[in-house]
Amino acid sequence: MSKLARMQEAMSRLVHDGDTVVMEGFTHLIPFAAGHELIRQRRKDLTLVRLTPDLIFDQMIAAGCARKLVFSWAGNPGVGSLYAFRRAVEQGIPQPLELEEYSHFGLALRLQAGAAGVPFLPTRNFAGSDLPRVNPQIRRVTCPHTGEELWSVPALCPDVAILHAQRADEDGNTQVWGLVGVHKEAAFAARRVVVIVEELVSSEVIRRDPNRTLIPGLRVHAVVVEPFGAHPSYVQGYYDRDNDFYARWEEISHDPGRLAQYLDEWVFGVPDRHAYQQKMPATYERLRAREIPCAPVNYGY
Repeated sequence: MSKLARMQEAMSRLVHDGDTVVMEGFTHLIPFAAGHELIRQRRKDLTLVRLTPDLIFDQMIAAGCARKLVFSWAGNPGVGSLYAFRRAVEQGIPQPLELEEYSHFGLALRLQAGAAGVPFLPTRNFAGSDLPRVNPQIRRVTCPHTGEELWSVPALCPDVAILHAQRADEDGNTQVWGLVGVHKEAAFAARRVVVIVEELVSSEVIRRDPNRTLIPGLRVHAVVVEPFGAHPSYVQGYYDRDNDFYARWEEISHDPGRLAQYLDEWVFGVPDRHAYQQKMPATYERLRAREIPCAPVNYGY
């Protein structure tokens, strides 16, 4: 059966209030369109998980979607702070936000453990760090083989993984190129997986380039076709990062009134990502990637 779904239906069916939701994408493939739909549906009490929460989590926090943040770095990359995030932590506005912080590698290990079906994974990563002092989930463990003292992190099995990618077929076989981050680990760790793609392709296209298939369809519960769905982040081969927007977000996020106006116009004020894109045709043309195809690979025998 086809796993195709519209964004509104996929978010309504697969993401529930109180869920733990991982929304990954390392510098690119950030699922902004999905985050905006969750804001429109007024999801609440979510535990949001992301190695590098940036603008989309700032927007979701400002909209009152988040109860807790599990992360390893937070900020507006190359610009500064996330001010809705800071207001929630420092002032409890619009509501208090619980924090659970790791290193990049530590949080990646949590997803890897969840994907592997093991209860924890050991690491040397936290030696000399203050993180174990503020995060009781990071614990000492003795290696049964060598007696060495290590740190450990528990497996993370989110309720939902929301992942943006370049393309997929109707069965959910999803292909990614460029920076892959922890897409694969998140997809195998989560109980439910929603993939948002720029382009729907045939299964024949997927089979012609099998090494690019990062997430197999057997892990995917819904495929949403949403071109421009990662803006203002980028999608390798489709459009560039909107650096101007990241710079503007500094002022928008700093002012609660301007942030509310942004959500009213660009999230609540549009029904979907297509309408969002139609409001900025010049921006889309400016960011659209030129073609640099890779050389063909012969998989025949």
